[in-house]
Amino acid sequence: MRRETGARGARRPHNRAMNVSRHPPADSCPCGRPASYADCCGRYHAGESAPDAESLMRSRYSAYVRRDAGYLLRTWHASTRPPALPLDEPAGARTLWLGLDVLRAADTGADRAEVEFRARYRVGGGSTVRMQEHSRFVREGGQWFYLDAV
Repeated sequence: MRRETGARGARRPHNRAMNVSRHPPADSCPCGRPASYADCCGRYHAGESAPDAESLMRSRYSAYVRRDAGYLLRTWHASTRPPALPLDEPAGARTLWLGLDVLRAADTGADRAEVEFRARYRVGGGSTVRMQEHSRFVREGGQWFYLDAV
């Protein structure tokens, strides 16, 4: 694995297997899959149900990128969903999502799954932050929902 140097001299791994361009086409999906937004997460944001937990997690990441709080709340399980999700930060403190890597996705039961991922973001003009999360999902009535992080 090759390492790249970040903005402040910090070193970070470069995963050749992902083969993700640092400058994807303007219509590419933010989730990192090699498809346009319309053919990937855009269809879930428009109302189609995600076929599996990983697709739901990727579409939720894309919703954060696009500041679609409505989608995030609709796909959050009712037992853990917050009453509101404000994503309208002031311009100088706005979150800029930089990339997503899915580390692991697994079914853990007939209607349960887990996805572990790493997302990179920057708030305002600050340094890049890496967030790693292990998320749980549940399927009810044929639709997947984000449950929580463990």
